Amino acid sequence: MVAPIVSFDAENPQPRHLARALSALLEPGLVAYPTDTYYAVGCDLFSNKAVERLYQLKGREKKKPLSFLCADLADVAQYAHVSKFAYRVMKGLTPGPFTFVLEATRMVPEMVMTRQKQVGIRVPDAPLALALVRELGHPLLTTSATDPATGQVLVDPRDIKEVLGSRLSLILDGGWVDNEPSTVVSLIGDAIEVLRQGKGIIPGFPA
Repeated sequence: MVAPIVSFDAENPQPRHLARALSALLEPGLVAYPTDTYYAVGCDLFSNKAVERLYQLKGREKKKPLSFLCADLADVAQYAHVSKFAYRVMKGLTPGPFTFVLEATRMVPEMVMTRQKQVGIRVPDAPLALALVRELGHPLLTTSATDPATGQVLVDPRDIKEVLGSRLSLILDGGWVDNEPSTVVSLIGDAIEVLRQGKGIIPGFPA
């Protein structure tokens, strides 16, 4: 069965669409949705079955963990150790196109953290993605929607359906979004280290 495409208001997602997406996530299934950087495919962080499916879809080894989405900084603090320094940095940059690398708490499943017990966490500037996290009640494990055969990022919901549709439960069409990755920032040791420069720009920090 191929996942259906559902169009919605990107700024004010309709409750019925959120309910449908939540149902798909709880199957457990994989859902494609727009973020502030690209279309992503996500699943329930705490569903081992869904996490396995997401890694298989991505063709990614488990030793290369995926990042996950949190609703806000209070949510982040449940899954990562957030120092006063890290909190100040993130407060000025969230929601936004950044992935923050932090030390994981015991709340994080083993399979989605690095050997160093670190995690990558996002609070995107994307109303639907944030609403999905709130509806689910905990983070969404997330990755870019890409063609496994070519590695090409899929920017059109119709292309996502054609390439990935048989392995997804639902595709949420929020219209066109920028195809630019998040900026990955390590805040380990109370220091800012840009691991990958992407869409997010840190004020006063060389790009």
